[in-house]
Amino acid sequence: MGKYFGTDGFRGEANKELTAAKAFKVGHYIGWYYGQQHEDGRARIIIGKDTRRSSYTLEYALSAGITSSGSDAYLLHVTTTPSVSYCCRTDGFDCGIMISASHNPFYDNGIKIMRANGQKIEAEIEEKIEVYIDSDEDLPLAEREALGNVVDYAAGRNRYIGYLMTVPTRAFNGYKVGLDCANGASWNIARAVYEALGAKVYVINNTPDGVNINENCGSTHMENLQKYVLENGLNVGFAYDGDADRCLCVDEKGRIVNGDQVMFMCGKYMKEEGLLDGNTIVTTIMSNMGLYKACDAIGIHTEKTAVGDKYVAENMMANGYVLGGEQSGHIIFGKYATTGDGILTSLMVMMTMLDKKMPLSMLADEMKMYPQCLKNVRVKSKPDAQNDPDVQAAVKAVADALGDSGRILVRESGTEPKIRVMVEAESDEICEEYVDSVIEVIKAKGHIAE
Repeated sequence: MGKYFGTDGFRGEANKELTAAKAFKVGHYIGWYYGQQHEDGRARIIIGKDTRRSSYTLEYALSAGITSSGSDAYLLHVTTTPSVSYCCRTDGFDCGIMISASHNPFYDNGIKIMRANGQKIEAEIEEKIEVYIDSDEDLPLAEREALGNVVDYAAGRNRYIGYLMTVPTRAFNGYKVGLDCANGASWNIARAVYEALGAKVYVINNTPDGVNINENCGSTHMENLQKYVLENGLNVGFAYDGDADRCLCVDEKGRIVNGDQVMFMCGKYMKEEGLLDGNTIVTTIMSNMGLYKACDAIGIHTEKTAVGDKYVAENMMANGYVLGGEQSGHIIFGKYATTGDGILTSLMVMMTMLDKKMPLSMLADEMKMYPQCLKNVRVKSKPDAQNDPDVQAAVKAVADALGDSGRILVRESGTEPKIRVMVEAESDEICEEYVDSVIEVIKAKGHIAE
């Protein structure tokens, strides 16, 4: 990870770590960089944003940077991350930008940059942008007729909605579906898709006001959707995050179904239908042991990558695999998308339910989840905490004690100043005991941020 760019773009508190001045420089560099690939120096760059108040500031700053370089900025306005990816790969854009901090609070924001194929840009380009942000270098400014244009491109979002409607092969008539839009980017998209497919739609948290995105709602706060599904007798509920590139589910019994369970049930269905190319599901190191054991039992291979859907996507593309993702709900269905897409994921779950003629609870119960405890610790320095010899010794002691009956994973967050400590074991009590034992050492060594 670089100084500004982590596993999911440039992330930070708006007007502090992530300022309009930095956004201008990001836009200027990207416009100049991709402009060099055209004879007239004019690249086409598409921009989307979520519902955070600061997203407007960053949109204008990025657009100013892009157009001042001589390239054109196309605005999707409030839309989802996967819609930007879709437009990149279908409409011939040089690159795309999504302004969002995903599941973070409203006061954070981020800049995600995508290649022409809809995947996140290479680390080498991120490094060049970081150098430019911190340098006094002046890139050329376009003049007169060479200045770029800002173009309204809301039609691209509408075409994406239309594309999602074509994915399912049958209607959802008779199904009562709950949608938690997290007061985020999916608020004006998800309902339209589900209503067009014939479902009876129940929507919550679809009134964004600029500061309520992810606030006690969406995929990071599932309790409201769980209650809503039970109270209204729904067949299923789907919760998206702020930019709708992830989705978690609630079954008809009010139980959470996470990304690992989604990958297993959809992977099994795809294998049965001859659609699981390579007979492989790509996961990250954070996936539950239960997923691997369930896949082994039915002859599906698995591969592990570093945490981050960009690494999952890279592995899938390099090897021709069509399914992968993260426990958090970033799921990539390679036949339809090159990045995680929450609404698409929910549609694929619906298709699995319909074709298998089974409720979500029965599909999810085919995979046994191992008890897991994950705690996040805000630290002064992620590398210092991670590399502390006493912390490493504590981690090794837990690993030795667990043996083959569980595992411990300690890693740096790619988007926040936190260390994540995760343990899987035979019981919740064992998991929490071992997680706390490592965190106590991190505290004792003075790594905790006040």
